[in-house]
Amino acid sequence: MKTSEIRDLIDFISKSGLNEVNIETKELKLSIKREPDQKVFKSTPIMTQAAMPMAAPTVSLPAATAPASKEAAAPAASGKKTVDIKSPMIGTFYRSGNPDTPPFVSVGDKVSKGQAVCIIEAMKLFNEIESEVSGTIVKVMVENASPVEYDQVLFVVEPD
Repeated sequence: MKTSEIRDLIDFISKSGLNEVNIETKELKLSIKREPDQKVFKSTPIMTQAAMPMAAPTVSLPAATAPASKEAAAPAASGKKTVDIKSPMIGTFYRSGNPDTPPFVSVGDKVSKGQAVCIIEAMKLFNEIESEVSGTIVKVMVENASPVEYDQVLFVVEPD
C-alpha cells in the first residue's frame, strides 16, 4: 500500500466511528486503534505470509457511531449483581477467530479485564471486543454468526 492510500484509509476509518481496525495483506499489517480524543496508528511489515481472517458472510451495514459504554450493571433474577458486555457497534458476532478454533469464552469461564471475548465484523473489518470487567461468564446472549445491533447485550458476567 502506498502512504497516500493508508492516509485515505485512516481518514475513512476516523469518519466511520470505529474504534479499532486490523488489516492484513501479504505486504502489510495495519492496526489502528482509537481512544476518545486520542489516535494511535501502527503498521509493521509481515515477514511471512499470514493466514487471512475467516471468510464471513457478506452483510451490508451502515457505519457505527462511537460507543458510549460497553457494559452496564443489571440485577439478575437470582439477586446477584451482574454486568452486561454490550456491542459497541453494528455488525456480525463471532465467538471465535475462525471456524476451526474454540470460542474465546463460554458459560462458566473466568474472564479478566481486557481479555478478548468475541469478534464483531463490520464492513469487512474484524474487531476484537474486550471485557471491561473481571468475572465469570453467566450467559451468552447471541448465537454465533448472528447480526448484532449497537448496545445489544452480548454476554452477562458476574463480577469477581
